[in-house]
Amino acid sequence: MARDREHALNTDAIQQEQPAGPATGWWTEAVIYQIYPRSFADSDGDGMGDLPGITARLGHLVELGIDAVWLSPFYPSPQADAGYDVADYRDVDPLFGKLSDADRLIGEAHGRGLRVIVDLVPNHTSCAHRWFTEALAAAPGSPERARYIFRDGLGPDGDQPPNDWQSVFGGPAWTRVTEPDGRPGQWYLHLFDTGQPDLNWDNPQVRAEFLDVLRFWLDRGVDGFRVDVAHGLIKQADLANWEEPQEILSGQEVAKPRPPMWDQDGVHEIYREWRRLLEKYPGERVLVAEAWVEPAERLARYVRPDEMHQAFNFEYLLAAWTAPAQYAVITRSLEATDAVGAPTTWVLSNHDVVRHASRLGLTADGGRHNGIGVGDPQPDAALGLRRARAASLLMLALPGCAYLYQGEELGLPEHTTLPDEARQDPTWQRSGHTQRGRDGCRVPIPWEADAPSYGFGPTDASWLPQPSSWAEYALDRQRGVPGSTYEMYRTALRLRREHGLGRGPLEWLSTGDQVLAFRNRGLIVMTNFGAAPVPAPDGEVLHSSAPLDGDGRIPTDVTVWLRP
Repeated sequence: MARDREHALNTDAIQQEQPAGPATGWWTEAVIYQIYPRSFADSDGDGMGDLPGITARLGHLVELGIDAVWLSPFYPSPQADAGYDVADYRDVDPLFGKLSDADRLIGEAHGRGLRVIVDLVPNHTSCAHRWFTEALAAAPGSPERARYIFRDGLGPDGDQPPNDWQSVFGGPAWTRVTEPDGRPGQWYLHLFDTGQPDLNWDNPQVRAEFLDVLRFWLDRGVDGFRVDVAHGLIKQADLANWEEPQEILSGQEVAKPRPPMWDQDGVHEIYREWRRLLEKYPGERVLVAEAWVEPAERLARYVRPDEMHQAFNFEYLLAAWTAPAQYAVITRSLEATDAVGAPTTWVLSNHDVVRHASRLGLTADGGRHNGIGVGDPQPDAALGLRRARAASLLMLALPGCAYLYQGEELGLPEHTTLPDEARQDPTWQRSGHTQRGRDGCRVPIPWEADAPSYGFGPTDASWLPQPSSWAEYALDRQRGVPGSTYEMYRTALRLRREHGLGRGPLEWLSTGDQVLAFRNRGLIVMTNFGAAPVPAPDGEVLHSSAPLDGDGRIPTDVTVWLRP
């Protein structure tokens, strides 16, 4: 449990209501590495990363020192949303290989001591999924349409959407279909792209289908599932209008109602059933919630003892780079998860947000910027990397589980000058070219500075263009180089493991406006957010995100780990 000498956390009332002891298991303190398959490693030179490419690069992950990998979707898909529009949950898209390649990847990862978590996308299918094809061919009110959320339109001719909901990607969240007889017909809900129709989770057939999908992959040896849009499966029964702007992050002021499409209480029954299924398998299989939910107390409900094991802490990802903001979100997060006996899960970057090496160079306010492109204010690259390194060392010293996004161990920035004509994120089109979207954080990563496609594949092909500046970030330019971002991460992961920092507990030592300092497992961790250097505590410096001043002072935007 987090403890603060000046600001005691009062969680007694919650603990009495939910008397859970602290969770134990590999996942409570693991460092998990997200792989975006299309952008990690290309084995055949077609410009698209694939499963054999990942298998060939597993040695890098072992050398880095992570505990598990999370694979973004590799299932058959039209790729309307980079694979998050799934046409078949029990196979591999030919873009990425074959089902046997997935089996080999899982087996070789296990042989190297790495666990494997796969993405599950249960809020919606692809419009190419067999179920949706059957729904379009069937009549209104049919069992086939009951698997999705179809409704009659409003107005005399039914030509108006059933409600005012908007897509997360921009534009209306409803699309009208043409009935088999050629007449304009019902509307279907898609909170994301038109090619991603939302499933009806009040339908027992939908629930049974996904239990079977879980069994399919558990039987193949996966160690768990990252659940996409975990807070969106259940919609408010009346599909009431929502006049507020559409945001996937569902946090609202206490006085306001919760959005009718996010964080409905009915989702928890689903995850309790899934948890019971996973408990039947050996080896501590896990469920991870991608739940854009605030406040922290609402998010903690997803990780109660009989539900999920982890939930991404997006409030932390979005927090401003200031001492008060970091102190507040860390304290709030630990308090909420301590109350239900769960670990806190920290994250700074992923495939949906601007990489933190650029985000923190653009502004100190954190924030969820929806892409950066040509003509936009450009980040300060040096400042962004300096802050990113400090933020990463701060995060990796916190008790709980940490997630890394591929390339962040290289200090990789966002591709902020990606040509607009190369963009593939549906956000760019659906927003009327007002939001550039997520392509900039998804560009294939550099392995070798002087190789074609920087070693991403054996040819120059790359599904998104790589910037010329990325040679300096390539792995072969950083491996074995003291002070490089890659070696900083390697050392941090080794020390985190040796000192058991993931187990905690955390004790605050300084929570001022300029400096944060805490003790964890006998180490002192201190970050200077202020404009001037500050004295370091007495002790042996084990690690730092940048060199200390000659007189032993901690410079601005630097995190240091010390042994008193």
